[in-house]
Amino acid sequence: MDFTPDDHARISAAIAKAEAGTSGEIFCVISRQVSTYRDIRMAWAAAASLILPAVLIPLGLSGDWFGFSNDWQVAHAASQSDEVNRALTAYALAQVITFIGVYLLSKIPFLGLLMVPQRVRRSRVRRVALQQFMAHGLHATVDRTGVLIFAAMADHEVEVIADTGIYTQTSPEFWGSTVSVLVKHIKQGDPITGMENAIAMCGQALAEKFPPRHDDVNEVPDHLIVL
Repeated sequence: MDFTPDDHARISAAIAKAEAGTSGEIFCVISRQVSTYRDIRMAWAAAASLILPAVLIPLGLSGDWFGFSNDWQVAHAASQSDEVNRALTAYALAQVITFIGVYLLSKIPFLGLLMVPQRVRRSRVRRVALQQFMAHGLHATVDRTGVLIFAAMADHEVEVIADTGIYTQTSPEFWGSTVSVLVKHIKQGDPITGMENAIAMCGQALAEKFPPRHDDVNEVPDHLIVL
C-alpha cells in the first residue's frame, strides 16, 4: 500500500490539532511488514517434508510413483537391494518436493499469514514498535506523555504504546478501544482515517490529564513515518 503526500498531510494536521490542547506528544508509524517470518515458513516446510512422506508409505510410496520401476522383475534376493534403493530415493524425492511445495505455498500472503501464530506476529510487531518508540524519543518527553500509534499492515497487527505518564492516568480499556478504532478502518481499507480517529482519541485523553504548559514546545515532529 502506498501513501500519498495528502495522506501524510492529513496525519500531520491531525497530530497538530490533537496536540494543540495538550503538552503530550503523539507519533504515528505505519510499517508495510515488520518480518518475513521466513524461519516460521521454513519450519512448516521442514515439518511437512518429514510427516507427509511418512504418511504416504502405508499408501504404497515407492519408486513406481516417480518412474523408478523396472519392468523386468527378478525373482532373486539380490534384486531386493535395488528395490530398497529405489524406495529410499522415492522417499527422499518426496521430502524434497514436499518441502519446496509447502515453502512456495507459504509465500502466498494469505496462506503465509495463517502459518504464523498470532502470538509470534504480536511479539515481533511489538518489538519493532518499541524500537520506534525509543528511536523517536517518545520515552524522553518532559512529562513522560509520549504515545506511539503503530500499524503493521501485512502482519495484521496494531500497537498503541503510551509512556508511563499518560498510561498510568488512563484505563487499559481506553487503549483497547483506540486500537479497535484503528483496526476497524484498516479492515475497511482506510488506515489514514483510522489513524486520524486514533490520534483524536489519544489527544483527548492527553488533554484531560496534561493540558498545555506555558513553556510547552513540540518535542516530537508531527508527521507520519512509513517503513
